[in-house]
Amino acid sequence: MYKISEIVQILHPNRTFIADPNSLVQHLFYDSRKIVQADNGVFFALQKSRDGHHYIKEAYDKGVRSFVLQIDEAQEQLFPDANLIWVSDSLEAMQVLAAFHRQKFNFPVIGITGSNGKTIVKEWLYQLMSPEYKIYRSPKSYNSQLGVALSLWGLSDQYNLAIIEAGISEKGEMVKLENMIKPTIGLLTNIGIAHKAGFDSKEEKIYEKINLFKDVETMVFPNRYVEHVQLPYRPRKFSWGYDEGLSLEVYSLKQVDDKFTVVTLFYGGRTFAVEVPFVDKGNVENAINCVAIMLRFGYEREVIASRIKELQPVAMRLELKKGKKNSSIIDDSYSNDLDALQIALEFLNQQGQHPRKVLILSDLPGVSITDEKSLLKLKRLLSEYRLDQLVLIGEVLTQVADQFDVPSVSYASTSAFLEDIRSIQFADSTILLKGGREFHFERISRLMVAKSHDTVLEINLNAMENNLNVYRQLLPKHVKLMSMVKAFSYGSGGFEIANLLQFNRVDYLTVAFADEGVDLRGAGITVPIVVMSPDENTFESIVQYNLEPEIYSFRILSSFLNYLKGKGISSFPVHIKVDTGMHRLGFMPDEVDKLIKELNADAILQVKSAFSHLASAGNKEDNVFTQQQIDLLDQCTKRLEEGLGYSFLRHIAATSGIELWPQAYFDMVRLGIGLYGIDVERHDLPLWEVSSLKTNVTQIKYLAAGETVGYNRHGVLLRDSKIATIKIGYADGYDRRFGNGVGKMMVNGCLVPTIGDICMDMCMLDVTEIEVAEEDDVIVYPDIKLAAQSIGTIPYELLTSISQRVKRVYFYE
Repeated sequence: MYKISEIVQILHPNRTFIADPNSLVQHLFYDSRKIVQADNGVFFALQKSRDGHHYIKEAYDKGVRSFVLQIDEAQEQLFPDANLIWVSDSLEAMQVLAAFHRQKFNFPVIGITGSNGKTIVKEWLYQLMSPEYKIYRSPKSYNSQLGVALSLWGLSDQYNLAIIEAGISEKGEMVKLENMIKPTIGLLTNIGIAHKAGFDSKEEKIYEKINLFKDVETMVFPNRYVEHVQLPYRPRKFSWGYDEGLSLEVYSLKQVDDKFTVVTLFYGGRTFAVEVPFVDKGNVENAINCVAIMLRFGYEREVIASRIKELQPVAMRLELKKGKKNSSIIDDSYSNDLDALQIALEFLNQQGQHPRKVLILSDLPGVSITDEKSLLKLKRLLSEYRLDQLVLIGEVLTQVADQFDVPSVSYASTSAFLEDIRSIQFADSTILLKGGREFHFERISRLMVAKSHDTVLEINLNAMENNLNVYRQLLPKHVKLMSMVKAFSYGSGGFEIANLLQFNRVDYLTVAFADEGVDLRGAGITVPIVVMSPDENTFESIVQYNLEPEIYSFRILSSFLNYLKGKGISSFPVHIKVDTGMHRLGFMPDEVDKLIKELNADAILQVKSAFSHLASAGNKEDNVFTQQQIDLLDQCTKRLEEGLGYSFLRHIAATSGIELWPQAYFDMVRLGIGLYGIDVERHDLPLWEVSSLKTNVTQIKYLAAGETVGYNRHGVLLRDSKIATIKIGYADGYDRRFGNGVGKMMVNGCLVPTIGDICMDMCMLDVTEIEVAEEDDVIVYPDIKLAAQSIGTIPYELLTSISQRVKRVYFYE
C-alpha cells in the first residue's frame, strides 16, 4: 500500500492537485464499471477504445478520490476533494508504477512468453511447485500491456515465487513488458501463428519475444524454435529438444491407449521417464517445459515424475450456461484463488438477467483461519459485490461463515451440499460456481445446468468484446453505436449478448419485433431498445416496456399517434425510417414534407433518429448508388430537422458501411454481423469469430462397399467405409442441403464429408480416412462462409437457423 504522495514521486507527473497527500492506494482501477473497495484505489483514465476521462465522474461517484489523468482540463474545479495527477500517458504511468512495485521483491520471478501454452504452463507450474513455494501468478490470461501491470501490482511479501505471463501482438511491445517484469528466469513456450499479422516473419516474432529474457539468469526454451536465432548473450541457456548436446534431451514419446504419453528424457547423465496424462502434441510440449523449469529449480527426477503424472487440465474460461428453474450458471469449477475469484465476481456482477446473485464457494488455497490478512481480503471482496446468498463448502470456510456480511449456509463437503441441494432456493438466480479442483464442483454443475443433447453453440464473449472495440476504433468520438440483437442475436442468444453489449455501453440495441424487446427488458436490459417492425397489436407492449418504435409508413404513424392520444402520452421517442433506395420499408423522399406536417400537428412524438439502409455498401460496382443513398439521407434529414425545429441522430451505415464508407457515419452507426467476426468486407481488421457450433460422435460403423446410408438410400458406399453418426440434424438448424457430401465438418483436425440425407436429429459423416472414436468432438462449420456458399446462402442464414433447442454456452476467458 502506498501513499498518494509516494505515487507522485514515482510517476514524476506534469502537474498535480493533491487534496490529501496521506490517501492510501491499494487498488488500481481502469474501468469504472468494475470498481470495488474504492476508498483505497486510484483510477487511471486510459485512452483506449473508450476514453477513460469520460468516466471520471462515475468513478468519483463510486468513492474513488485519486486519479491519474492524461488530459488536463482543470478537473480540480469539479473535484476539489480529489487527488489529481496529470501525466503524458496514463497507461505508461501505470506501467511505471507496476515496475517500481516489482522491484521491491527479491524472490525469483519466472517470465513466460510464447504464442500458445503460456497460461497452461503457468497454471501447471503452480500445481507442480506449490507444495514448496508460495506462488503468485498472473490472474487468468493477464499478459497484455495493461494486464501485466495489473498482475505485478498483486505481488506482496507473502509470496516467495512469482510466475508472470507476457503476451505481445506487434513489434516494440516486449521491451515495455520486460521493463516491468524483470524476470530472473525466462521460459519460451510454443511459437505458432498467433498474432502473425503484427510481424513480417516467424523469426521476427521470436526476436521480439526473447527481448523478455535480456537480463534473466536462465532462459528455458524448446530448441527447435530458436536453433537459427541469435539468443541474448547473458542468460544461462537451458535448452530442450530431440538433438544431442541439449540441456534436456527427449529420447522418445510413446502414446499409451490414447490416454497418456510416456516421455523418456536424458538429463545430467541419467535417463528418466515421465508419464504425461495427455496425448496431444501441445500439452506434451507444455509438460516438458514444466519438467525443464523444475529441473532448473533442483527438483529430483522422481518427484517430477510423480507430480507430472497427476497434472490436471486447466480451465481457461468462465462458462455461462442456462440453468434449471429460470437460472443462469457461471461455471468456474477448476480454479480457485482470491485473484481468480475477483475476476469471476466481476463477471457475475455484469449479469442482469435474474433478480438474485448467488455464489457457491469452496475453500481457497492460502486462506486459513490463522491467516488474518487473506481472510480479511476475502471478507472485503465478498462484501463489495451485491450477493444475495453465499454457499460455503469446505472445512475452513464453514468455521468462518458467520464473519461474512452475506446470508450464507455452509457445508463441510461437496457431497454434504449435494444431499441438501433441494432445500436451497436457486430459482430466478445467477449462480457462480467457484471451486477448487479437489471439490469436484462439476457434480454441482451437472445437477444445476438445464439438460440438452450434446450439440452446443459456444459463444466467445471475449471475441465479441474485441470485435466491438475494433469497430469503435474506426469511429470518430462523437459517433454513437447501435448494436443489432434481432433474431436471437443472430442465433447467439438473447439477454446474454444484450447484457454484454449493455455492459460495454453501446448506445442503442435494436430488435426486429416488440416481443424480443420485452424479453430483454424482463432480463434487466435498460439501454434504449429500438423495435424495427412494430405493428398495431404491439403498441401496448412498446409503451409499457419503454421501447422505441421505428416509424416507416403513414399507416403506422397514424395508428401510433391515435394510440398515444388515447393514453394521454406525449413526447414519446420514435425513429423515422427513410427509403433512399433499399425499397423495403420507409418514407419516400417526396413524402418528407407531408411527414413533417403530420409530426408537427401534435406534440406527441419525439424523433430520436432518422435513418435509412444501404442496399449494396459492399459492392464496388454500386459505389455511385451508395453515395446517392448517403446524399439523399443527408438531404431528407436536413429538411426534416428544419421542419421539426430540432435536431436528432442520423444513421445509415451498417457493418459494411462502417468498414467501407466513413462518409456515411453521420451521428450513429449500426453494428450487426461484424460483431460476430464473419462475412466482413475488410480483412485487415483484427476480428475474432465469436461462435462455434459443436457436437460429437455418437456411434461408428464399419460398412462394406455397396451398402447405403440414410433415408432414401442416397448415401451409396463405393468402398469399404467407416461411418460416424453425429448428434445434429435439420431440427437443430443443419440444412438438408448439406447432405450427400455437400457439408464438410471437422473431426480431430480433419475435414470430412457428410454422407446420405440429413436426418431430423442426426446425420452421418464418412470418416474412413481418419482416426476417430465415439464421443470425439465435431466442429459443424469449420468455415461458416464456405459452408454458406456451398448451399447458395449467406452466414446470416446459417447462424439464425440454429435451433433454440441447441444449448448455448457462453464463455469468458
